[in-house]
Amino acid sequence: MRDRLGLFGAALITVIVLAAVLAPWLAPYPADAPDPANNLLPPGAEHWFGTDYAGRDVLTRVLYGGRTSLVIVVAVLTVSATAGVILGVVAGYAGGWLRDVIMRVTDVFLAFPALLLSLALAVVLQPSVTTVIVAIAVTWWPWYARLAASVAASIATRPYVDAARCLGVPAPLIVVRHVLPNSLTPVLVQVSLDAGGVILTAAALSYLGLGAQEPTAEWGLMVQQSQSLFTTNWWVVTFPGLAIMLTAFAFNLLGEGLRDALDPRRVVK
Repeated sequence: MRDRLGLFGAALITVIVLAAVLAPWLAPYPADAPDPANNLLPPGAEHWFGTDYAGRDVLTRVLYGGRTSLVIVVAVLTVSATAGVILGVVAGYAGGWLRDVIMRVTDVFLAFPALLLSLALAVVLQPSVTTVIVAIAVTWWPWYARLAASVAASIATRPYVDAARCLGVPAPLIVVRHVLPNSLTPVLVQVSLDAGGVILTAAALSYLGLGAQEPTAEWGLMVQQSQSLFTTNWWVVTFPGLAIMLTAFAFNLLGEGLRDALDPRRVVK
């Protein structure tokens, strides 16, 4: 059942990614073209998701908002995972004072709640999509550093690593050839699990006015702009909210499936 849920999550993510990538061809209307004469139209044949307060097609905005959200996810996870893995592998393999210094720095970042620290950084910087990426990436890399350090420290004691040292292989080459590749599996699983969290955090920052700004289409910003219309024009806030929920849910399913599939202790029946 878990494998089926993981496959369902992967299929759902594939649909979301394709919809975002193909948004210029799938969207029935321009994303940033207001039409005041047709504002707040309910879902119908011409506007499947209705229109917002400016007369813009909600379906079009949701599709383009998916592009913005996925760009944020890819950028945040790439930056934070790359920085965290590099520092973690170096700390785990080298040990000693270098490990202590790197781990103490990560402890400083981990002492603050990630969302609170992201909010503090976003307040200091100019609100934009770039600000969201920087604010989240700066607060998420310590988790990957911790994970990579623990895995690398275990791999550094393996017989094949000792054999490479006895053969005189330089330490940087041992790290690149043996330690780093074998440290990536748990990191990949964690990345897939964290993607949903990045979606929610980015939406929260935009909802608070610290992320994407008009006329950029972003799900959190769409919810923030239309929250006062929920009781009268439910479609304006419901569809971007559902997009956030479904995307985060799909990434969580995929992460759980990958964790089960890549777990060496799992018994295959």
